[in-house]
Amino acid sequence: MVPTAAYGTWPSPIDAALAASHDGRPEYVGVVGDEVWWTAPRPTEGGRRALVRRRADGTEESPLPAPWNVRSRVVEYGGQPWAGHAREADGPLIVFSHFPDQRLYAYEPDAAPDGPAAAPRPLTPVSAVGGGLRWADPVIHLDRGEVWCVLEEFTGPAPTDVRRVLAAVPLDGSAAEDRSAVRELAEGRHRFVTGPRLSPDGRRAAWIGWDHPRMPWDGTEVLVADVTPEGFLRDARPVAGGPEESVPQVGWSADGRLLYVSDRGGWWNLYRSDVEVDADTAGDTAGDDRAPVALCPRAEEFGGPLWKIGLSWFHPLENGLIAVIHGRGATALGILDPESGELVDTAGPWTEWAPTLAAHGTRVIGVAASPRSAYEVVELDTRTGRARVIGSAHDDPVDPSYYPEPQIRTFTGPDDREIHAHVYPPHSPDRIAPAAELPPYVVWAHGGPTGHAPLVLDLEIAYFTSRGIGVAEVNYGGSTGYGREYRERLREQWGVVDVEDCAAVAEALATEGTADQARLAIRGGSAGGWTAAASLVTTDVYACGTIIYPILDLLGWATDETHDFESRYLESLVGPLAEVPARYRERSPLHHVERISAPFLLLQGLDDVICPPAQAERFVARMAGRGVPHAYIAFEGESHGFRRAETMIRALEAELSLYAQAFGIERPDVPLLELRQ
Repeated sequence: MVPTAAYGTWPSPIDAALAASHDGRPEYVGVVGDEVWWTAPRPTEGGRRALVRRRADGTEESPLPAPWNVRSRVVEYGGQPWAGHAREADGPLIVFSHFPDQRLYAYEPDAAPDGPAAAPRPLTPVSAVGGGLRWADPVIHLDRGEVWCVLEEFTGPAPTDVRRVLAAVPLDGSAAEDRSAVRELAEGRHRFVTGPRLSPDGRRAAWIGWDHPRMPWDGTEVLVADVTPEGFLRDARPVAGGPEESVPQVGWSADGRLLYVSDRGGWWNLYRSDVEVDADTAGDTAGDDRAPVALCPRAEEFGGPLWKIGLSWFHPLENGLIAVIHGRGATALGILDPESGELVDTAGPWTEWAPTLAAHGTRVIGVAASPRSAYEVVELDTRTGRARVIGSAHDDPVDPSYYPEPQIRTFTGPDDREIHAHVYPPHSPDRIAPAAELPPYVVWAHGGPTGHAPLVLDLEIAYFTSRGIGVAEVNYGGSTGYGREYRERLREQWGVVDVEDCAAVAEALATEGTADQARLAIRGGSAGGWTAAASLVTTDVYACGTIIYPILDLLGWATDETHDFESRYLESLVGPLAEVPARYRERSPLHHVERISAPFLLLQGLDDVICPPAQAERFVARMAGRGVPHAYIAFEGESHGFRRAETMIRALEAELSLYAQAFGIERPDVPLLELRQ
């Protein structure tokens, strides 16, 4: 007989160390010859990102030891940090961005087959101006002796003293100490750009650009330019996109036609330009034969928010087919025939495909996860339709019976609007709760806020559910995956719609008898931290909250307390500061701490330049002496998003201790979080 124990008191083999060791996911897959490479998290190695190599024989290794950290800081969130090129005689040539100094390095792992490989050699210089020089979205052009990429260059000390251009870096190392040896490929007509993509014949290049105050999910332009014999991009002209049309990815079909993802029809769908784009015909779409062609028009997303430079949701194949990531809420990997519109999805358990794709011949490589498996590197053979895991394979560190079973739910919010959520009830194979008891629940608000909570196995969620605490991940209005109209519900309504939607889910769970009304909590990081803090200020739904590297002061964030990429984000989320200054103060939790009555935990990285610790420190200072139990834990060496195992362990155990104290649960197995008032 399974023993009975109160919710929240159950023992679990999923401890904080286990959850921390499995945090993060493989990213940025690529093919180098017959090999597959990608980056992978290493929480126990200072949180670095390792470069992983899967040889043709299936062996997997990390050729660059610690402290090498393959990660870009362009727009702070980074982007594609490496590129590779196969060479017959000397093996792979790898170019990557090293996180500590942000220089580009060239690495030849097979250059010394009878001895240790040569150390990576720098290709770019260090700049002492502001945030220095940063690089992302590289593509190696061996025939030109260059790597083409996005250069982010700081011109002064302020976060907004920055320019971004398309640049060519010599592979011979001549620019390692000389900024002037870096060629700028095109005129910098946009504040933000993605890397250039060459057409198959090498005559043209396409990229994406946008400007403040728009974010890339608001409106972007597709630019096409001619490639001169000297290797410059000339006569750049817009051919798609616009102020209210978001294009997050552009590329070329095997026969040289322009491909791009656009939400011009309300959903991010894949389009093809069937015209020869040149300077004389740019912008001329007279006649249906000149209009872009939707290759698979559906009320689904074939793209997503461009938070990082170089994300990919489609990849053209040599045979004319196109690999696509698509879906509504959850996503799938499919193979699209652009001529017939037929789309065949990959068979398998995966419910979420990360926005990274690579291809080699008939093979397509991506990164996918499911409610029963963490993110893995998956290969699809398009000839046979067979998909298999080839890297970062999921292994069950505990009996899978401890994993929660998610419920895909749709709730009704204010004005009868739909709210999408994933509900994870408490679950354990060796404990049940007393029949009359209702479980505590924590509502999770995802970051972004232009993002979404994926339907995947997360050991942090299992950490709570296996102990008898339910979790509800809310894809509140403003989330991606449900079309442009759904994500624009948050326009000028941040701190209102997100808060209302989370509260509606929490109250619905209590009303239907799923959750204990008196034991509800709110939790979120980054933009989700804002939602958590705003929820404690404006509602009385929650008994406590966990606020992680949050935005707390809109006025500060709208002026000089964040990075350039999001420095004008609030104009769409809240409204133009010059027009609605009172709204900025009214919605900021920092200015209404007197309304907070529920205990909370505030977690902050001291190196965070996106949501700086100054806001958290001001918030805690104003809470002092108000009689509300709270705790503030700041972590040295952590920025926006915790990456070190020791940080994640302490944060997770502190969060559990907060819930135990707020919900009246005995948890002697975790350190007691000291709450001050």
